[in-house]
Amino acid sequence: MASLWLILTVSAVIYFFWLNRKIAEAAQAHAKNQAEKLQVQLLDVACKKQRLGLLRTGKPGLKSVFIFDFSSDGQSRYQAELTMEDIKLVNVFVPPHKI
Repeated sequence: MASLWLILTVSAVIYFFWLNRKIAEAAQAHAKNQAEKLQVQLLDVACKKQRLGLLRTGKPGLKSVFIFDFSSDGQSRYQAELTMEDIKLVNVFVPPHKI
């Protein structure tokens, strides 16, 4: 019985690690698309917050907030925010910046 719990626990840890990497890769792609759309230089992407919760579809999943830094003139640095539910982009906040 103990070995069954061990297998389930290890499987859950592996699954959540895999899901976390999948979400991070999706956030990187969304940030790159936003940077191309805004015609700015993408500097980096980082996870700000991540938690388990109910998604808008009613299913359980991971809600994440990612920060991506960009530069519009090569000297200034701005932070934008991506809100995601699993790999789906829900909201994007881009601060005012130089064009």
